[in-house]
Amino acid sequence: MNVPATREDLMIVNMGPHHPSMHGVLRLIVTLDGEDVIDCEPILGYLHRGMEKIAENRTIIQYLPYVTRWDYLATMFTEAITVNAPEQLGNIQVPKRASYIRVIMLELSRIASHLLWLGPFMADIGAQTPFFYIFRERELVYDLFEAATGMRMMHNYFRIGGVAADLPYGWIDKCLDFCDYFLTGVSEYQKLITRNPIFLERVEGVGIIGVEEAINWGLSGPMLRASGIQWDLRKVDRYECYDEFDWEVQWQKEGDSLSRYLVRIGEMVESIKIIQQALEGIPGGPYENLEIRCFDRVRNPELNDFDYRFISKKPSPTFELSKQELYVRVEAPKGELGVFLIGDQNVFPWRWKIRPPGFINLQILPQLVKRMKLADIMTILGSIDIIMGEVDRLEYLKEVYGMIWVLVPILTPVLGITIGVLAIVWLEREISAGIQQRIGPEYAGPLGILQALADGTKLLFKENLLPSRGDTRLFSIGPSIAVISILLSYLIIPFGSNLVLSDLNIGVFLWIAISSIAPIGLLMSGYGSNNKYSFLGGLRAAAQSISYEIPLTLCVLSISLRAIR
Repeated sequence: MNVPATREDLMIVNMGPHHPSMHGVLRLIVTLDGEDVIDCEPILGYLHRGMEKIAENRTIIQYLPYVTRWDYLATMFTEAITVNAPEQLGNIQVPKRASYIRVIMLELSRIASHLLWLGPFMADIGAQTPFFYIFRERELVYDLFEAATGMRMMHNYFRIGGVAADLPYGWIDKCLDFCDYFLTGVSEYQKLITRNPIFLERVEGVGIIGVEEAINWGLSGPMLRASGIQWDLRKVDRYECYDEFDWEVQWQKEGDSLSRYLVRIGEMVESIKIIQQALEGIPGGPYENLEIRCFDRVRNPELNDFDYRFISKKPSPTFELSKQELYVRVEAPKGELGVFLIGDQNVFPWRWKIRPPGFINLQILPQLVKRMKLADIMTILGSIDIIMGEVDRLEYLKEVYGMIWVLVPILTPVLGITIGVLAIVWLEREISAGIQQRIGPEYAGPLGILQALADGTKLLFKENLLPSRGDTRLFSIGPSIAVISILLSYLIIPFGSNLVLSDLNIGVFLWIAISSIAPIGLLMSGYGSNNKYSFLGGLRAAAQSISYEIPLTLCVLSISLRAIR
């Protein structure tokens, strides 16, 4: 009977990136000791789309349709931060009605984001029923978005100085009905989930983050407030008109996965309170500050009023960003979403740096899962609430750096040979100028380096180095033989330890013998050019090498050998 041997070494398990519990294309390399997690390494880089560089080559209006792809579950917040940055940079005033509309849309988007966090989070830990419940309310939110913006997910609704369109007739009443209905839905969630003993066993005391840890890791949003810190940018920065409403910051002090769940449930209730107050007190007036529109072209004054007021042919506005820098942030559902913007008196941003909350919050995952069970990884990862659209965009730099390090061993010899060739050209010109007693290239730049650089650059960037009627293969092989023969000579020279010649006589003469093959390469190049002048030039170069360069080398070496003896 064969008794199976018990393995005592560690096991490395791959989780993701194609797995429903990964919340996107996230890959985890987990080191296990049985069921205990020893180490966890998140691997990104499967969803990069270059959002920052796209922003630096678009105007703000052109870039707005792109930003909803960062966090495609909280799209209103990505639009808000995109327009808030140039608004603060240019000191642009937003009408009161537009600010109220923005707050309503932001809080509806917060509810939709938290709902789609709740359902998959519960599915991760084994409860499937809430996953179907959350889509019931989320579809109602998307119905409201579709009625106001025309789109359910990618809205393109915010504009610099306001919003794209006013609320349609009957939308406010429909939204108030949703608020009343949603409060009953939240009560259902709490009855079904909050005191469920199986749920509490999976989340209570799992993934605890202390106050100091949360601050040191730069966490924000529910991740920070669940650790006992009452920090909400809507209260701190007082952007838009949040300070006009009565609402409370939701927070817990335990810092575990259960606390993060309670914070998000409480935030949905507070969002309903904010929406109800905004709908009841929304003022009249314009929904966009049209005075700050700057157009690229002058409109026809005869048709201006008719076009602008009735046909609504409004050209896309371009806003010149002043030469200054600032950092703008909003309280997104997942935490602090920020943009660092640098203007340069241009319609394009000089620098557009995104601070995604999901990427910052994900950094603490390896520390949270250590010494936990394998099943707890899904609980902790789900409680963080990540969206790979905003997380994965930064990993492209690691891929670029990896490619650079792969190319370094290849490019280093090429760079060394190039520098060597330039140095030889420079020495040749210096020696020639000294022998002929004339002012040479030592005056072309410091120590004559620029002249050698110019000669090498001119050679490299000629339009066509190969003759049009020549034998291409023969013409290309010739220089290779001339150079390779010299390089091969170093391979057979008898070197000892530390690259010291073991036999100077044999080494020197072997070098001369093999390097003498170089004139053959010169003749091949001249012959392969199919041009008598080039052939004569090859003969002249070969004869020059045979007649005095090799004998001159022998004379110098004989003197050196005699001096050594």
